[in-house]
Amino acid sequence: MIAGLLHTVPALAATFDALVADAVPGAQRQHVVDAWMLETAIAEGVTPAVQARVASHLRHLQDSGADAVLVTCSSIGEAAEQAARSLTIPVLRVDAPMAAAAISHLPTIASSINPGDTRSASGLSEEAMGAMVVVLATNTATLGPTTRLIEREAAAQGVDAGVTATVVEGAAAARAGGDQERHDRLIAEAVRAAAADAGADVIVLAQASMAAAAESAGVGIPVLTSPAGGVARLAETLTPSDPGRAAASANRPAPAGSGGTPSAAANRPTLSGSDGTPPAAANGSTSAGSGGTPPAAAYGAPA
Repeated sequence: MIAGLLHTVPALAATFDALVADAVPGAQRQHVVDAWMLETAIAEGVTPAVQARVASHLRHLQDSGADAVLVTCSSIGEAAEQAARSLTIPVLRVDAPMAAAAISHLPTIASSINPGDTRSASGLSEEAMGAMVVVLATNTATLGPTTRLIEREAAAQGVDAGVTATVVEGAAAARAGGDQERHDRLIAEAVRAAAADAGADVIVLAQASMAAAAESAGVGIPVLTSPAGGVARLAETLTPSDPGRAAASANRPAPAGSGGTPSAAANRPTLSGSDGTPPAAANGSTSAGSGGTPPAAAYGAPA
């Protein structure tokens, strides 16, 4: 079977590669890394060009034989959901299990509301509701998609919950400058502040790149991160525990190779060329006057 992964942070490809290798032993991992999508989402929002790029990458992964794809960037999660409607393989948001877990961790709303109070839950104060999710992110592009995902999950579970979202100032710049220690420290400080001052019942770290900081926060409420849950959902999709449910690969043809085994090139980057194979160039910013064409993305397994 082949697990597809779509990234916008190059440094996370190796992290997810190791997680998937542990969760689904023997699975081939095919990665697409395109930093331009996140750079553009931060600068301009998830534009039609970003949406088209997401759809193109997902289509490439499907056409290359992936049985399911995990999208590891929360900022493009909604674009991935939209693109998935035209595909025949499962496309999974890395933050979806985290959002479900956040709502499941909340106090029961009914226990916080006086049965004689006829007001709707939306008319009650946050204190009366007793359920608050605080979302922390290091860039603004992630706030909207993650907040809407949690609100959607709350509605699906029938829970009235407040959701607030905040950017951890300075964390993104620290990571971009190579100062991972400062990045993690700023996030841990923001987690502690949210737990102490924001009335949070659950704290959600919206981006996979924030996960390492959760361990050092030392707060008494759940602090949720996305990588482990997202990979677990991918593993369940590829190899379902229900014996009556077919694995994602059951209805797909065997990848190229002898005896139905994946070809040796399954985890190697492919080079661009006239035969329509994807580019293997590094990511970068779109140059002025280029008509908004995104730079080439890197395909294959991380080096």
